[in-house]
Amino acid sequence: MADTVEVLVEGGRATPGQPLGPALGPLGVNIPKIVAEINNKTKAFDGMKVPVKIIIDSKTKNFDIKVGTPPTSSLISKELGVEKGSGSPKASKIGNLSIDQLIKIAEMKGDSLMGKDLKMKVLEVIGTCTSMGATIEGMEPKAARDAILAGKFDQQLAK
Repeated sequence: MADTVEVLVEGGRATPGQPLGPALGPLGVNIPKIVAEINNKTKAFDGMKVPVKIIIDSKTKNFDIKVGTPPTSSLISKELGVEKGSGSPKASKIGNLSIDQLIKIAEMKGDSLMGKDLKMKVLEVIGTCTSMGATIEGMEPKAARDAILAGKFDQQLAK
């Protein structure tokens, strides 16, 4: 039988204190080892709250760590260095993302995006840019989407 602990930690900065220590202590596992692995798996989300699920085999004390991802809007805000999206995205822009930043966000989101390949996942991120008031490579999100579909950024997206 497995025990599951779900916590929200700051990316790359988990500690054996709250909330992990009290949750893991009674389970008799190696807390520093779990904390180190969580920090390693969440370092890309530095400064953001990240959902983490720790599944512990109660007999062997082996564990598996599953890391969720922050919302796409949080990743975009972090890349742009802003607190939140625009209140009126058509009239007021919060910043400009490069295609490389979009790729980075799509890769961070990984399997939580529905796209079948990197190009489709980047298009999903662009959808969030539209509602937040962010431009891409100096273009409106719709124009950037059309450029991606036309193959303008295929070299960067061929990862």
